[in-house]
Amino acid sequence: MTQIPKSAAQLYETDFAAWTEKTVQLIRAGQFGQVDWDAVIEEIESLGWSERRELKSRLEVLLQHLLNWQHQSSLQSGSWRNTINQQRHKIADLLQESPSLKSYPEEVLAQCYHWGLKAASNETELPINTFPVECPYSIAQALDGEFLPDIIDL
Repeated sequence: MTQIPKSAAQLYETDFAAWTEKTVQLIRAGQFGQVDWDAVIEEIESLGWSERRELKSRLEVLLQHLLNWQHQSSLQSGSWRNTINQQRHKIADLLQESPSLKSYPEEVLAQCYHWGLKAASNETELPINTFPVECPYSIAQALDGEFLPDIIDL
């Protein structure tokens, strides 16, 4: 049985990996009329949003662990410090790779703090009102590799 080749548009809906391979082949061969340009545009837009989502996710985890560090001094560990450093490093890498996103962490700081706060409360089992309502760290502090917040003994 001979398999009938699918158009790029059909592949996009049924086999994404095959679609990417087919699209690359078509573009390299200069067969631009056969390229599903709507899907290409959609995927390029998605890549930009993916960078933003990763930045937000890493900032949320960073803020969570800064709160953990500050509010549970008896449980501070190398693991927490490593998580803080790792998130800072990955954020710095993302900003170096996409300098146009440099202002984005500041833009989403309050939103990321909201989710980092909830995660810190869940993980530490401390009541959410134990923590500040608004982010107590500037974006410069949060991203500063030398900064660790002062301990608050509860």
